[in-house]
Amino acid sequence: MTVFLTGCGAYLPGEPLDNDEVARRLGDPLPGLRKRIMAANGIRTRHLALDENGTVTMLNEELAAEAVVAALKDRGLAIGEVGMLAAGTTQGDLLVPGFASMVHGRLDDAGPMEVLSSGGVCASSMAAFTAAARAIEAGDHDTAVIVGSELVSRSLRAREGSRNADTEFLRWTLSDGAAAVVLQNAPRPQGLSLRLDWTHLVSYAHERPVCMSAGGSPTAGDTWLDPVTPDVRLVQLRQEVAMLPDLFRTGVHEFAKLIREGKVSPSKVDHLLCHYSAERFRGDIVGLLKAANLMIDEDRWFTNLHTRGNTGAASIFVMLEEAWHAERFREGDRILLVVPESGRFSFAFAHLTCVTATQTGPEPAAVVVAEHKATAPAAHGQDGASTQRLVLDLAQVWEDFERRLRRAPIVRRIESGTASVEDYRRLLVHLRQQVVEGGRWISRAASNFSVELFDFRSAAIKHAADEHKDYRLLERDFVAVGGELSEIQHSHKNAGSEALSAFIFQQASLPDPVDLLGAMFIIEGLGNRLALGWARRLQEQLALRDDQVSFLRYHGEADEEHIGELNHLLTLVTAQHHERVVRTAQVVARLYALQLEEVN
Repeated sequence: MTVFLTGCGAYLPGEPLDNDEVARRLGDPLPGLRKRIMAANGIRTRHLALDENGTVTMLNEELAAEAVVAALKDRGLAIGEVGMLAAGTTQGDLLVPGFASMVHGRLDDAGPMEVLSSGGVCASSMAAFTAAARAIEAGDHDTAVIVGSELVSRSLRAREGSRNADTEFLRWTLSDGAAAVVLQNAPRPQGLSLRLDWTHLVSYAHERPVCMSAGGSPTAGDTWLDPVTPDVRLVQLRQEVAMLPDLFRTGVHEFAKLIREGKVSPSKVDHLLCHYSAERFRGDIVGLLKAANLMIDEDRWFTNLHTRGNTGAASIFVMLEEAWHAERFREGDRILLVVPESGRFSFAFAHLTCVTATQTGPEPAAVVVAEHKATAPAAHGQDGASTQRLVLDLAQVWEDFERRLRRAPIVRRIESGTASVEDYRRLLVHLRQQVVEGGRWISRAASNFSVELFDFRSAAIKHAADEHKDYRLLERDFVAVGGELSEIQHSHKNAGSEALSAFIFQQASLPDPVDLLGAMFIIEGLGNRLALGWARRLQEQLALRDDQVSFLRYHGEADEEHIGELNHLLTLVTAQHHERVVRTAQVVARLYALQLEEVN
């Protein structure tokens, strides 16, 4: 059964407050840090359920109930016509009972109904949305209302105790508010409805540590329930801001997977509503999409972050409600909702099409199959679609590579915060034996490109010049953390390094070794996407200076330029080399992972 979104409503408490008024109500013990965060997040006004004295004026459940009433009014329905209420929030007013039950109890004239409380962070409302849509698809209900709501300001007020950049980031980003949508098994009789084509929710908690949390740490004896005297700071939200670039990279990979599956095409998205917590992260997301050739034109993006702030679980519906009532949508428009959740890396997507009661269009599955056909590579060079296909194939290789990497013991310890200085020294020893040969194989590849492939030869020569002294950075780092220079210089390559070097030298010795772009995609990608994060984690865990992690930091920062050059070269790959590039990436990914697995 097809599902239609037929109404939207929102409730934002009080008047919009500028940043100075927000600071007065929350308290501002660190004004300098606040100003830097505000400059980066782009938020100009927010709504808080606090009065001038910082006293809480409403409950979260009240915000949610107001939004539900507004959505039903927009659709012209009474609460008694609703069969299911699904609610998502990060923190309800009470720990028990469930948030949806409390919202239900706030709705005047409501009758018996199914309720669902969705826990989590920003994607909890989308999880509630998906559950309600499936209930309608199954024929369990004709009408459901879904609400996302947050009242976070009460936990952001200045309190005694230590503060840092991570906690302050949340203080000057999060906002109060609620928004709701109505789902039905038929469109509105008049006007526009949004047909739900598909939803997609996925969690990466099996390979990612906690990024955003409240309630202590996930350790027996260290949760908010364990202290004899409760500590209010334990239930305050915390976020590892340094992990957010990884969140966006993972989200772009998930988006690429949806494109490969034929569920969405970037060129056919008319409106993108993407939740992000600060304007500076939009730049990160745009950069990643452009690098992967998956960009949706920015004039199709809609956000109200600047005037509403980050309302967490409510954010995606707050955006949708404003776009809906601003009449941005036209019949036939396609809308993509995207919500990355930092909690432990979850992602929610939904694709909708704007329809009328008389023109509901073909069934969603038929739309997807008809509109997204794979395009074969062009015979000479790549057109846009063919380049995208190559990038998508490489993105799939990267997903498998990163998953394998995270199973390597040395990587697990770095990312879980349990690495030792000895672990770091051992990593440098094993990397050095492969890095020292990097400039050599790139130079060999350059000498084997014919004049017809001048662009590839030129790029290889330039890259060899950039890379040939990298091992010296690595050696200096090793000595700076207590290692002996002779030890790292005379150590042997491990089994993975031997195999990796042998394979790459073999490929570099072939005529016109275009397939080495696949090797560069993996090696440069690791530097650009992972090295800087590893450097920061090692510095935090082991109190290391910048000059003790210079190799990792350099590659995390400098490989951005190399990735740009690589992306240009990928547009020049011909049909005859497409599969070779992908295959070489697969082999290099396996061997590089083996190299890190052998560190122990």
